[in-house]
Amino acid sequence: MKPRICEILSWYEHENPGVRANLARLLNHGKLGGTGKLVILPVDQGFEHGPARSFAANPAGYNPEYHVQLAIDAGCNAYAAPLGFIESVAPKYASEIPLILKINNHEVLYDEKDPMPALTSSPRDALRMGCAAVGFTIYPGSANFRMMYEQLRAVTEEAKSYGLAVIVWSYPRGSTMSKEGETAVDVSAYAAQIAAQMGADVIKVKPPTAHVELAEAKKVYEKYQIPISTLPDRIRHVVQSAFDGHRIVIFSGGASKDDAAVFEELRGIRDGGGFGSIIGRNSFQRPKDKALVFLNQVMDIYAGKA
Repeated sequence: MKPRICEILSWYEHENPGVRANLARLLNHGKLGGTGKLVILPVDQGFEHGPARSFAANPAGYNPEYHVQLAIDAGCNAYAAPLGFIESVAPKYASEIPLILKINNHEVLYDEKDPMPALTSSPRDALRMGCAAVGFTIYPGSANFRMMYEQLRAVTEEAKSYGLAVIVWSYPRGSTMSKEGETAVDVSAYAAQIAAQMGADVIKVKPPTAHVELAEAKKVYEKYQIPISTLPDRIRHVVQSAFDGHRIVIFSGGASKDDAAVFEELRGIRDGGGFGSIIGRNSFQRPKDKALVFLNQVMDIYAGKA
């Protein structure tokens, strides 16, 4: 293995050989294999946002096979989706690309201020389908945080007993938090720390803004003059908050936006020491030829070529 992958895996010596092997699968696959960077295609939006909002822009996306083939053709490190999509493609593609089963999800038909995702599958499902990892969303700041954290503890214990890596989507949200606070730099760093403390092997958070949400945190940021003025500064701080950079931290792509804005943000993530991105709507909502061009540019940015 490349020295960078050996270095990253050395941070996970507490994990069993199965988990470490699956982390190596993720890190060594695709165009960025061996670089220590990850670009993952996630397609949980059909469940999370609804089919029309997710796939009408590119109707090929209604077909589960479209997405996994896009991930393979683009050279992504892995493909992540809920149970139905993974079941549809695993028999044919589990040996072609590492699969990640997203085992909890929520929908928008019921508008809740304090989200609580439902367990929609299990680590045992991931094992039978040949997945490399499970994905689990927590919402720090939600009034339901206790139940989520307890579910994650149980899921993590089971998944790791099977040798599966655990990827935690850590998305702050709740009735006592402002909308701006959901991506505040102090809150994003806190979310990364919580996921790391919960035993996540890979942590996914949103790119942080310069806003500081918590009054007590603001005093500390000002007292110690923590640099947060640029995106690379903020990314560096969030990564530092995940055990001083000894956990893999990747960042969400978010809602669809123009290419220039996406690429500028990705360069900021790269320059701040982020380990990569998990990019869904900004890729699969385009025709495949354009999606491949887009994802190739994403890979080039993380490879330091663009």
